[in-house]
Amino acid sequence: MRDALVIEEIGIGTHLADPGAGPYGITTGPDGALWFTLVHAGSIGRLELPARKFSFHALGSPDSGPTVITPGPDGALWFCRTQDHRIGRVGTHGDLREFALPERESGPYGITAGPDGALWFTETAANRIGRITVDGEVTGFPLPTPGAFPSAITAGPDGALWFTQNQTDAVARITTAGEITSFRLPTKGAAPVGIAADMRRGALWFAEIGAGAIGRITVSGGITELPLPDASSRPHAVTVDAAGACWFTEWGANRIGRITPDGTLTEAALPTPAGEPHGLTVGPDGAIWTALESGALARVTVSDQR
Repeated sequence: MRDALVIEEIGIGTHLADPGAGPYGITTGPDGALWFTLVHAGSIGRLELPARKFSFHALGSPDSGPTVITPGPDGALWFCRTQDHRIGRVGTHGDLREFALPERESGPYGITAGPDGALWFTETAANRIGRITVDGEVTGFPLPTPGAFPSAITAGPDGALWFTQNQTDAVARITTAGEITSFRLPTKGAAPVGIAADMRRGALWFAEIGAGAIGRITVSGGITELPLPDASSRPHAVTVDAAGACWFTEWGANRIGRITPDGTLTEAALPTPAGEPHGLTVGPDGAIWTALESGALARVTVSDQR
């Protein structure tokens, strides 16, 4: 028999006054805690493990719309404020900073630490890739294709940054010098969003929210697409665990999925209907954690059913 996914949901409603705060992005911080964004409340949350103690840091603007969050090279957490077009920083003790972007309507969304000691991010509305140093110096790289809508971004196994182009059905690569190469996906309307690197195998996984598929691209541009059983599942975010398995959220189907390096697919429904799973990460405890916009975090482990 195949492995089964075991899911436990941890609601934040009893810990936060606003039950509609909307957990969205999630990552493991350098302090061994889980950090997550609350897109509707304009706040950053922290879950201490194993105590499961929550704390929250308000950004001062409920309309800031924090989305993707990532550890930075300076020991802090960095995140995109998509609605008020800023990059945010929160230290592990809760100290907050914000950096306005040159383009007032840039719509930053995806963010990752680069190999050059800076943070790299996508600007969905400005059609640009941005770079910000830990001191707040911002540089922008316009995309050659109009209306690409760059979405998620990650550091690749080849020393470059890789990102999805949601509206042009492509995955692209940008070097730290700003050279951009785009790879068109075989499926029209794939609309890729999430992307994550498999450093050991020299490839990247991505989610095709429009096609209901998970894709894989090598650093040389070889693309494989793996259609999911439910074409309307709308896979959104991906992460890769230590064994090289790709985990993903199925936003439209209320499920979590996993594809092993040998191509074995396992899916499991979230316990609560309409959970709206978005970001996910490998937690400090080795489990997979995902943020549910409905108001919870979910912990996912693998159970051997043989």
